[in-house]
Amino acid sequence: MINGKKVTVIMPAYNAEKTLEKTFSEIYKEIVDSVILVDDNSADNTKEIALNLGITTIVHKNNLGYGANQKSCYIAALREGADIVVMLHPDYQYTPKLIPAMASMIAFGEYDAVIASRMLANSARKGGMPLYKYISNKFLTAFQNILTGKKLSEYHSGFRAFSAEVLKTLPLGGCDNDFIFDNEMLALSFYYGFKIGEISCPTKYFPDASSINFKRSVKYGLGVLKVSVDYFLANTGIYKSKIFRKDAKKLNLNEKLEYCSL
Repeated sequence: MINGKKVTVIMPAYNAEKTLEKTFSEIYKEIVDSVILVDDNSADNTKEIALNLGITTIVHKNNLGYGANQKSCYIAALREGADIVVMLHPDYQYTPKLIPAMASMIAFGEYDAVIASRMLANSARKGGMPLYKYISNKFLTAFQNILTGKKLSEYHSGFRAFSAEVLKTLPLGGCDNDFIFDNEMLALSFYYGFKIGEISCPTKYFPDASSINFKRSVKYGLGVLKVSVDYFLANTGIYKSKIFRKDAKKLNLNEKLEYCSL
């Protein structure tokens, strides 16, 4: 706990057997109350390793996508009574050592959500981010800042922390089940008036770290542009796409999750 707030780390996983143990070993257990991993029907031994490490493990019977994985993670964390939920990818691309700092920014009421940015202090290029991804990241972030009126250094990091209030308030149930979920979540956070902070985060690019290919990167980029335009239209009252409407679907906390045990 931090300042009386229960901290839960969630790990959306897919084929993470080579990096999971290393990532888990660097989580600061003194302040983290629980760790939950959702295995999106991996083809390797991710589930078995997670169970052997003592991680609360949920498995999707089919591959549902990155966004759907996060939805299961957040539902499980809220059911456990988490006050602060930190999303950490188990591929060791981001350092778990920042979890106490990120959780503290929320626990003491300064922010409602925190993004670990790879773009601050040029951490992305130092960590080996491919040049085309770096340029795309900068372009998309600039475009998003223009349409949202914000000044984030990055919208595309997968290392994030949220208060339980954010997760209960945002209509995440109707968001995309794939990679664009992350950007929809940030757009909704702005739309509902939550405060988002940033912290500089070193990153590592190596063969075992997860990364989407060029084709999916293009699809992701187009999706980001659409989410940004949708936010602008909703925020100015011109038009509201489905996730910005009053009847947008929230997380179903009663959804059945397949917990596993040894």
